[in-house]
Amino acid sequence: MEEKKLDIRSIIGFVLIFGILVFMMYQNQPTPEELEAQKKAEQEQVEAEKKESKQDEPLVTTSENYTNTQALDSTQQVARQNKLGAFGYAATLPGETVTTVQTDVFELEFSRIGGHLAQVKLKNFVDYDSVPIYLVKDNNSAFNITFGTSDNRTFNTQDLPFQPSVTKSGANTVVSMKFKASENAFLEYRYELKPNDYMIDFSIRSQGLSGVFNTSQPVTLDWKQKGLRHAKSISYENRYTRLTYMHDDGKVDKLSQNGDDDETVEDVEWISYRQFFFSSILVSNDSPFKNVAMTSKDLVEDDEVDTLYTKTYTSKLPLAYNGGELNENLGLYYGPTKAEVLKTYDKGLDESIPFGWGIFGWINKIIFIPLFGFLIQYLPHGIAIIVMTIMVKILLSFVQYKQFLSQAKMKILKPELDAVREKYKDNKLKAQQETMAIQSRAGASPLSGCLPGLMQIPVFYALFQFFPTAFDLRQKSFLWADDLSSYDSIFELPFPIPLYGDHVALFPILAAIAIFFYMKMTTGQQAATQPTQEGMPDMAKMMKYMIYFSPILMLVFFNNYASGLSLYYFISNLISIGIMLVIKNYIIDEDKVLAKIEVSKTKPKKQNKFQKKMAEMMEQAEAQKQAQKGKKKK
Repeated sequence: MEEKKLDIRSIIGFVLIFGILVFMMYQNQPTPEELEAQKKAEQEQVEAEKKESKQDEPLVTTSENYTNTQALDSTQQVARQNKLGAFGYAATLPGETVTTVQTDVFELEFSRIGGHLAQVKLKNFVDYDSVPIYLVKDNNSAFNITFGTSDNRTFNTQDLPFQPSVTKSGANTVVSMKFKASENAFLEYRYELKPNDYMIDFSIRSQGLSGVFNTSQPVTLDWKQKGLRHAKSISYENRYTRLTYMHDDGKVDKLSQNGDDDETVEDVEWISYRQFFFSSILVSNDSPFKNVAMTSKDLVEDDEVDTLYTKTYTSKLPLAYNGGELNENLGLYYGPTKAEVLKTYDKGLDESIPFGWGIFGWINKIIFIPLFGFLIQYLPHGIAIIVMTIMVKILLSFVQYKQFLSQAKMKILKPELDAVREKYKDNKLKAQQETMAIQSRAGASPLSGCLPGLMQIPVFYALFQFFPTAFDLRQKSFLWADDLSSYDSIFELPFPIPLYGDHVALFPILAAIAIFFYMKMTTGQQAATQPTQEGMPDMAKMMKYMIYFSPILMLVFFNNYASGLSLYYFISNLISIGIMLVIKNYIIDEDKVLAKIEVSKTKPKKQNKFQKKMAEMMEQAEAQKQAQKGKKKK
């Protein structure tokens, strides 16, 4: 009976609770005004989502968006007329302060005031700190023209209101910025953006202004830009940041790499503001620019303080009227300083990359760039460096063989040469003549050991230029190195050391150790066999100093260099040590070399012109010396 009562009470309780909930919901239901506000909010949210989904699409507008809807009184009209003269109409037109357009590779902002690019963001790249790469940002760039009008006014477009419009031309996006005197008379900056392309077709043209321009006053295009920092070491980045230009049908020159510089040049075809791995390039698609004044100013005096910008570049380029109007077809490149990309434009833009001058540049272009590009298609970048190093060392192994063979001959001849110098210690001329005669008959000479080494210098220097400019190494990791295009840091120092830096890089340490042992094997042996000539510096002592100086130079100088370059030198010297050990222990037999020397001595040797000339010079020097001694005795 009690259980039955309990069930009835539970049912009654649930009913009461349900009733209370229904009553509360009824009391709290939204009013018609609240329902309308909720509906409006939902619509706004839908519109916002649609707008966000179309963010990557260019804004397309027409002239109808910018019709003059402002009613101005006569006082306002007069004020604008006094300020802008014939272009007073431009101030009456509405327009967005900034027009944003995106492509596959760019996110661009065009400023209404000035009509220029106010921001250039490269969508596919980030810097050392994972921040997007900007080439133009925060007023680091100015791009404007100065011209005169028939009413004796001088205008600079950086202060003038342009009317923006964005349209489509097939797959291309066209951004038009017009400074208007009327609907049909204007000065236009026209930017045409192509899909997946870093080159912007840019034109400066006018329409209906032949009576407005003062054609006797020159028109000047001013382009100024400060290089934004993108790399981990701003001092290293600044070393490869440089203004480069092509002129006179293919000649490529540069302003100073360090410090400030300026130049005025005729017939300029393009100007590159190179910022290490990224460049801003202005190209003339019609006739070359005449009489261009360019400047470069170094902004990094102290890399602990100057951390935002590298250099400031400026260029002043004259433009020409054609029938009283302007019509200049140009190109604006904002993108990677990468040879494969720059070559596609067939304007020699890849010459702005510092591959090295003369034969060094040719070695890079013909051999190392194609070879490395092939290897990285199949191998990680660090392994590709090692494989390329092995290939280079194998190709140059014959040079090391000749070098070691020469050293072996000098080592075998050393006792005989020492005996000659001892025998003629009071007659230096005779000692030198006998030394040269022995070396000549044996087919051995100190120079024969140096010449093979000199043959390696073009390869050495070419690779020295290749690794710091190899865009493909950028942000590629290997072992403990996060970025093969920058230094590898295993320890951060609490304070910077002059010339060395504020960190410890491991690859330069390993390379320095390898260089020490390699030079110990080669230079040390050569120093031991090097004779001391009368009146000449002690080469043996100098070579011994080099054994210790070269590794220290590597350790200090390369601490801030690209880790890929240090990796190459480390592997290169390891392989060189291995090759030398193989040559010494398995290829060169000193007994056979001695036997060949003995055979060679028996053969008559005819002096060449150089040897005869050297002998005559030595005899003349000895005669003068004896004459001076005779005068002193008198």
